[in-house]
Amino acid sequence: MTTATARLIEQSDNPFALSHLDALEAEAVHIFREVAGEFERPVILFSGGKDSIVMLHLALKAFAPAAVPFSLLHVDTGHNFPEVIAYRDRVVAQHSLRLHVASVQQFIDEGRLRERPDGTRNPLQTVPLLDAIETGKFDAVFGGGRRDEEKARAKERVFSLRDEFGAWDPRRQRPELWALYNGRHAPGEHVRVFPLSNWTELDVWQYIERESIELPQIYYAHERDVFRRDGMWLTAGEWGGPKDGEAVERRLVRYRTVGDMSCTGAVDSDAATIEQVIAEIAASRLTERGATRADDKLSEAAMEDRKREGYF
Repeated sequence: MTTATARLIEQSDNPFALSHLDALEAEAVHIFREVAGEFERPVILFSGGKDSIVMLHLALKAFAPAAVPFSLLHVDTGHNFPEVIAYRDRVVAQHSLRLHVASVQQFIDEGRLRERPDGTRNPLQTVPLLDAIETGKFDAVFGGGRRDEEKARAKERVFSLRDEFGAWDPRRQRPELWALYNGRHAPGEHVRVFPLSNWTELDVWQYIERESIELPQIYYAHERDVFRRDGMWLTAGEWGGPKDGEAVERRLVRYRTVGDMSCTGAVDSDAATIEQVIAEIAASRLTERGATRADDKLSEAAMEDRKREGYF
């Protein structure tokens, strides 16, 4: 008997049992409320990607009918997809949210960061992020990371302590037994909080379907001018693509994850509806980061190295 079959039988025998998505939702809502009770200045990291959108939806549920007691923080690389920025601004206005923007371009203009030769700005987000956390005196920062995305993220606890330099040390991970979370931290330290830790990509999409959550349209199949690099379809832009010999094609694609345009690849897809996307994800054997994020392919430990420096 499969786990899924056993779960269905258990639910049929117990009409009061929570469904799989209900249990995940309840856990995330509990985490949001725990943070609200333990910390003074939490903030939600919001990129306009599907995971941060689901995270915001859960926060709205956790405190309804009151307003979300946290502001949003977006680290803007300057190479974002226009559709995602438009979505971000629309959601902020719709829910009367407070938005802080940490601009990578501003740090480059001020000489505090230097443009990389490959044009990608994703690794440059760490310094503006840590600066925004220090300036805003944020003591808890919500992120949409999930354990199924990447092996370094699989090591994270739900409450993940960062030192006074924003760095992550796997050896300082705290036990989290019986959904008890330890938010204790010294002055200058802060805690990263991951309400979606136990979700999978499929869980996220099934929840989006159930809750009728709107997403940027680039998550669904659409025609786009792209070029091939390192096995991925990238979007042309001011960041430096395409190079000589990289031909631009118009293809039917969609995005499984959203980030800096220079390192976020599209996948060939005709999944234009959420039902079709769910069927596609269910059949996939690659995580969205493994399939479409060039920044995670720099080395075997690329993500863990960045996390140790303060990245999410």
